Amino acid sequence: MTTQATTFNTDLPKQRTIPDLLAGQKALVTGANSGIGRAVAIGLARAGAEVAVNYVVGEEEANKVVAEIEAAGGRAHAIYADVSNEDDVKAMTAKAIEAMGTLDILVPNAGLQRDAAAAEMTLEQWNKVISVNLTGQFLCIREAVKEFVRRGVRADVSVAAGKIVCMSSVHEVIPWAGHINYAASKGGVHMMMQSLAQELAPQRIRVNAIGPGAIRTPINTEAWNTPEAYTDLMRLVPYKRIGEPEDIANAAVFLASDMADYITGITLFVDGGMTCYPGFATGG
Repeated sequence: MTTQATTFNTDLPKQRTIPDLLAGQKALVTGANSGIGRAVAIGLARAGAEVAVNYVVGEEEANKVVAEIEAAGGRAHAIYADVSNEDDVKAMTAKAIEAMGTLDILVPNAGLQRDAAAAEMTLEQWNKVISVNLTGQFLCIREAVKEFVRRGVRADVSVAAGKIVCMSSVHEVIPWAGHINYAASKGGVHMMMQSLAQELAPQRIRVNAIGPGAIRTPINTEAWNTPEAYTDLMRLVPYKRIGEPEDIANAAVFLASDMADYITGITLFVDGGMTCYPGFATGG
């Protein structure tokens, strides 16, 4: 990684959340023990939300997220669930509502990769990615929507009955050879999100998505942890820096807030311009 790029990223303010923007609201973030999910949970808490921190592995890391939120004066709860398991999701949602009283915000973030060329991809690799990245989001959304509809608008905290921020990817629109299960799952998230937004808008439930580009997380370490890899990655990013998990957290706070109340059914790409197809900048 080049010194210039590292220094530039280090100097960036990590989060710009507005205190009390989400005051009194209750949020559930899945896969919140590390990476993007961790940053989103902390970002929502900094904006005033009480947060349920979901994990499937890494209980110690989830508890550290809770401790960090509480040390800053917030409230949080670590809750286990495998989001691809229907019974787990039902139990997780019930525990979150029991602990916090209700639910206003859902960020179904949990996701994974099982990469292989198409001819070598096993059914297990295909099913695992689809079950977590797509079916897992559906299961979490279904249970959250039940609570949003049951309770209706809590006018003292938000003008919406519920806010859902799906975690998609630039690969809902950019093909990704060697990762067809992942790209298919995120393409599915996009159409699921838009269909839900259409269906739920009359009930004052907003559904949007965030499409991260290249983000510095453990899931893609090989893409940024050496100078050569970082330089190669930057060919895909017009803004010429890798994204940080806090960049995604800032977007999630915005979409969950009443500042975004007239926004539903969109994917907000947070990608430094990756979806501008930089390969066409000098030709085409």
